[in-house]
Amino acid sequence: MKAQELNDGRKAHTSKIALTAISAMAAETATFPIDLIKTRLQLHGESLASSRRTSAVRLVAEILKNDGALGLYKGLSPAIIRHLFYTPIRIVNYEFLRNFLVPADHTLSLSSKALIGGLSGVIAQVVASPADLVKVRMQADSRMASQGMEPRYCGPFDAFNKIIRTEGFRELWKGVFPNVQRAFLVNMGELACYDHAKRFVINNNIANDNIYAHTLSSIMSGLSATTLSCPADVIKTRMMNQAADKQGKNKYRNSYDCLVKTVRIEGVKALWKGFFPTWARLGPWQFVFWVSYEKFRQIAGLSSF
Repeated sequence: MKAQELNDGRKAHTSKIALTAISAMAAETATFPIDLIKTRLQLHGESLASSRRTSAVRLVAEILKNDGALGLYKGLSPAIIRHLFYTPIRIVNYEFLRNFLVPADHTLSLSSKALIGGLSGVIAQVVASPADLVKVRMQADSRMASQGMEPRYCGPFDAFNKIIRTEGFRELWKGVFPNVQRAFLVNMGELACYDHAKRFVINNNIANDNIYAHTLSSIMSGLSATTLSCPADVIKTRMMNQAADKQGKNKYRNSYDCLVKTVRIEGVKALWKGFFPTWARLGPWQFVFWVSYEKFRQIAGLSSF
């Protein structure tokens, strides 16, 4: 009997990993153009060729004119590769820890779920960080190609090889620490909020455990993840964007120094600059992922998340 239970447990675990990956691929494919535009806007202004002001609408028109509709999906392959590792690790690990820590007829507190979600996100981000780096560089390459420059990479595997060969294996984890900070906050907001919100909706008879409950919970999850991650995004962007002055000194010594100076000079509200563009990406992603993942679990005969 125990052997059968272990075998069933392994099958369920494998199914969850596969269904999480499929749902993440669907969400990433559906929302990737938004991420591409967001990245191109963030990179805009770094070269003389892009010194004039631009907008999301202008960038979309430029991409469609130069590369066609498929140009909106340049860099999708490394993004898919990233989510084949990142999303199954964080989602399945969160559910395992949640169920391991409490009996089936009890629930964890919101703060405990937030901690588990954050730690699951950190582990997943460390593993998936190389694919994250390649994704950003290939998105930047599409911008270079639109300006008539030669792209650095001809595909994700070429990018991996060139980075390892020219920069070293460790450079695949460049920027991992600010990304880990962001992953902790995003998953603390996303996983804990979705889990808690869904149970609140069901327990208060607002909706049954169906697409309506999943939709409401995913909306709350997207807002929560954006609210928590936006300050980390602002700090990360400013740290990565700073350049040394003539004396070789940087404006910020570290992330904490950047946080203090930003709040002191611009006020606390500055930490949520770019909230709506960030939510425009995270919100739809959460909706597509959670609704499809819950549906796939139902089809596979698994219990609801």
